[in-house]
Amino acid sequence: MSFSEQFLEFEDIHPIDIVENLAEHRAWEFDRVGEDQIAMAVEGQWRTYSITLAWSGHDETLRLICTFEMEPPEHRMPQIYEVLNATNDHCWAGAFTFWAAQKLMVYRYGLVLAGGQFAGPEQIDRMISAAVSSAERFYPAFQLVAWADRAPEDALQIAIAEAYGRA
Repeated sequence: MSFSEQFLEFEDIHPIDIVENLAEHRAWEFDRVGEDQIAMAVEGQWRTYSITLAWSGHDETLRLICTFEMEPPEHRMPQIYEVLNATNDHCWAGAFTFWAAQKLMVYRYGLVLAGGQFAGPEQIDRMISAAVSSAERFYPAFQLVAWADRAPEDALQIAIAEAYGRA
């Protein structure tokens, strides 16, 4: 049974209820922070990502924030911001930023559901997987810039290079 088939009977199901159901289905650790917010941990190849989804009825927006810790050396911060800008040029949905005070790399996305629209389970699942995929894809570039003193454009080539052929 698909995710959406589980919810066909409910037109006004709360988006965070859908996220909670997805988290249970995927066996992700989660904490229902409140009626309109859920936090979870999703395991990736490089690390575990903290993902928070929050519903704002006022804005009619489902906000996703995916974070991971990163403490780049202070002298590399200009290069970190340069690679962030270049990375965001390659992101079709969502964007990265760095929260210096918290030492967190952040991927953010907001799904606007104005006019009484609702997000289906597949759409929310895709939001979460896109966040993790983006974090996984660009994590090596951020690390190379921060710790290997690589130029942002060189580090980014690793993230955007496509593999060809078969092993």
